[in-house]
Order: sequence, then C-alpha cells, then structure tokens
Amino acid sequence: MWDSFWDFIWYTLVIFAFVAYLMILFWILTDLFRDHKLSGWLKAVWIVFLILVPWLTALVYLIARGNGMTQRNLEAQQVAKAQADEYIKSVASGGGGKSAAEQISDAKALLDAGTINDAEYEQLKAKALS
Repeated sequence: MWDSFWDFIWYTLVIFAFVAYLMILFWILTDLFRDHKLSGWLKAVWIVFLILVPWLTALVYLIARGNGMTQRNLEAQQVAKAQADEYIKSVASGGGGKSAAEQISDAKALLDAGTINDAEYEQLKAKALS
C-alpha cells in the first residue's frame, strides 16, 4: 500500500487535514444554525460558499465571525448548565419538582389503591416532609 516511509507521512498529514477540516466545517455549521440574528438567506450563502470554496470560506468565516462564535458557544453552555442544574434540583428533591403536599397526595392515592401498605405510606410521607 505504501511505497515508502514518506508516503505514510504524507497520507497521515492528508488524513489529519481532512479530519481537521471536517471538525471546522461542523463547528461552522453548528454556529450558523445557532445564530438567530443571521437571516436564512445569509446562512444559505455561507453554506453554498462552504461547498464551492471550502478552505477559503472556512478561513473567512472564522476571521469574520470568530468573536460571535465564542459568545454563542458560551451562551449555549450556560443554557445547558442551567438546564442540567434544574434537572438535578428536581431529581434531588425526591419528588420530581412536586411540592410536599402533592407527594403526600400521590402516596395517599397509592395507599388507597392498595399498591403500598401503611408503613410504606408513612415512609413516603416522612420523606416528603423532610
């Protein structure tokens, strides 16, 4: 397959450059669709140029819109962190975000239906009140 060591080095560099380009391309496409201030037509123009003149367009995009990319990425991370924190709080509260009265009411309904016994009901009630 490879005739010499230098062919191996060359193929390695070409594959590295291709993978790097794909990463940049997907990063740019993600940023394009994340930007709500940019019109659909301008997004389409960027995509067409990414197809026709890929390396030059990617370089121009990174230079022209690099600061905005950083800001949109930080905003997306903050939103994701806020959503994760809210989910963790709802799960950690033990009731999926329900109030103590709602948890006790749900436990009472389970007791009345015969799904749980009195001891389990008291455990759920104590947990909801704690």
